[in-house]
Formats: sequence, structure tokens, C-alpha cells
Amino acid sequence: MGSDAKRGTGGGTGKKRGVSRRAVLIGGGAVVLGAGALAQDELRRIWWRMPGMAKPRKEGELDHPGAEWTAASRANWRLADRPDDYTIDRVIIHVVQGSYPSALRVFKDPGHGAATHYVVRKDGHVAQMIRELDVAFHAGNRSFNERSIGIEHEGFVDRPQGFTAAMYSASALLTAGICVRYEIPVDRKHIIGHVEVPGTDHTDPGPHWDWNRYMAMVHKAMPTARRVQASAKADQQD
Repeated sequence: MGSDAKRGTGGGTGKKRGVSRRAVLIGGGAVVLGAGALAQDELRRIWWRMPGMAKPRKEGELDHPGAEWTAASRANWRLADRPDDYTIDRVIIHVVQGSYPSALRVFKDPGHGAATHYVVRKDGHVAQMIRELDVAFHAGNRSFNERSIGIEHEGFVDRPQGFTAAMYSASALLTAGICVRYEIPVDRKHIIGHVEVPGTDHTDPGPHWDWNRYMAMVHKAMPTARRVQASAKADQQD
């Protein structure tokens, strides 16, 4: 499986954004937290846990228009409030080492210990299993989990024929949309394979994943992704 079972909570922290609010209610009293009272990273991590501080969210709400929502097991991801508590600056490409149904099945299994935000089928169909604001256990590195969005692809690393044109196209548009939403540069420093995550023992997406083709397709999809994002924002304001 492209994502790491039992590895989603490894050590390390990613780059994080500041907290705009000045006080946190603890035990019914208002306590002003300065840098000396509580480390900035700890404040960012606990803020969403405070009563009434979580971002509003709806069950089954999509971040990628056109995706199908099918929820991963709650054991395979961690509630968060990204990008407010953790900056999102990476997209990590995985290959299932199996079929699309098998990926959905194991990500719904609480005993698996891992899941990605998205799974892309050979025909280009996209399933979203975890909200982008939450931390998926997929990279085998805690810092990278906290700062990244994971995309799984149906297929096998040693079977290039499984990486279809429809899959590349759908995945490229998905990645482009993520890059637009979080202002991620479209380059190989910020769009990486699972094999490139520090400390991983995985090899996906493997030697047959056509990075030149894929990156060119992501660049080409950026204008469409920007239009879709602008349309989504306009709909939210109406």
C-alpha cells in the first residue's frame, strides 16, 4: 500500500502559521498566553481543541469539486485546522500497489493505521476520504503528514500500463487545485513521491511514474484550477 500503516504519528513538526487570537479560555477563566507561558507551536496545536474554536465543517463536504466523498476510518487520520495550525506546502504522490476498491477498503479499516486524502482510479474518478484541513496518516513522517496532502493512485509501481491518461489528467487537475488553494509552488520540491519522504521505506510511485509528463500536466491545469477556485469562492459568498 502506498501509504504507511502504523507510521502516521512519527516525530517532528512542520512549518506553521501564527495565531491571530490573544486569549484562550481555560477552566472558565481568561488567560493571556505569551511566548514565555506556552510555546507557539503548542498554542497552535491546542487552539482548535478549545470549545467553540473548531472550523465549521459538514460531513461529506468536498475540497475538490467533482470528487466522491467516502470517509476513511477515523483511526487513520487526525482532526486538525489546517492551514491555520499547520501550513500545507506539499503534495505527496502514492501508488496503491492494488486496486481502487482495495484502497478504499483498507482506508476504511481502523486497524490499517493509514489513509490518504484522495484516491484516483484508472478511469480518472476521484474519491475524497479525508478533509484537507485534517492530517492524514500517509507519509510515514509526522512533519510531512502535518504539512502535506496525500494522493493515492490505483495500480502497481512495476506496471506502467496502469498509469492511464485519464488517471494522469484527473490527478494533475487535483494537484493543481491543491496548489492554488494553498499557494504551493508547482515544482518537484513541493510535489513529491512517497519515496522522497525522509525516513520512508516505500518506493512508490516507482520508476514508471512519468514525472515530466505529470508536472507538465499540472502546470497546464493551473488556469482551470484557478477558475474553479474562484467560482467556488463566489458560490460561498452568495
